Amino acid sequence: MLDRIRIVLIGTSHPGNIGATARAMHNMGLTDLVLVAPRCEPLTSESISRASGADHLVHQAKVVDTLEQAVADCTLAVGASARSRTLPWPMITPRALGERLPQELAGADARVALVFGREDSGLSNAELQRCHAHVHIPTNPDFSSLNLAAAVQVLAYECRLAWLAAAGAETEQEEEPHQPLASHDELEHYFAHLERTLIAIGFHDPALPRQLMARLRRFTLRARPERMELNILRGILAATEKGAAAQRPDAAPLQSPEEARREP
Repeated sequence: MLDRIRIVLIGTSHPGNIGATARAMHNMGLTDLVLVAPRCEPLTSESISRASGADHLVHQAKVVDTLEQAVADCTLAVGASARSRTLPWPMITPRALGERLPQELAGADARVALVFGREDSGLSNAELQRCHAHVHIPTNPDFSSLNLAAAVQVLAYECRLAWLAAAGAETEQEEEPHQPLASHDELEHYFAHLERTLIAIGFHDPALPRQLMARLRRFTLRARPERMELNILRGILAATEKGAAAQRPDAAPLQSPEEARREP
């Protein structure tokens, strides 16, 4: 996914910002850098120095004349904008952008461009209108100016978070097969068993319920337990009942944990 995210810098005037952008990209695993009509020489001692080991991205950066050339093969172009525009345009946060990326990059030919403007004036209205959406980094309104490479770092970080989340979800699906959720009937048997056990150990007085069972129901239903998890809880309840009965020699015999789990 990260290989198909392109960072596009338009009209960059300082080679150090190109090097710092390369460093920010390499930190987060991005590799595709395109420079549109840079106003400085991209490959200088300063850009190499500011890249801090990511200078290979500066060396391999593609230089083009127009934004159209930079995003020609992209299926989504998002412009970074710090200014309010007179013409409303779809505006998203960096986090929302990251969450959107796995779906946007699901196709084999999909490619996303994150477009950044000039250090002094950002993106022009015409350039922003060539983007599908605009992303705004919610900086301190009293000091909203953000260094170009810092802005790239923020969005690159969100890209990496999205990639890690997607990779983690795939790993979880591979490692842990789907377990069926407990049915309504199984939950009702559990709640009956739970109330019986709480009464047996003296924790719950049906005459003074204090909404105890209602609160426990709400807690359990919110958790959406799996059938196996509910069976474990039923086993714990059965063992608890057995322990409570052992303290009362005159008590009637109780079911074993296995019998409790098989209770209809």
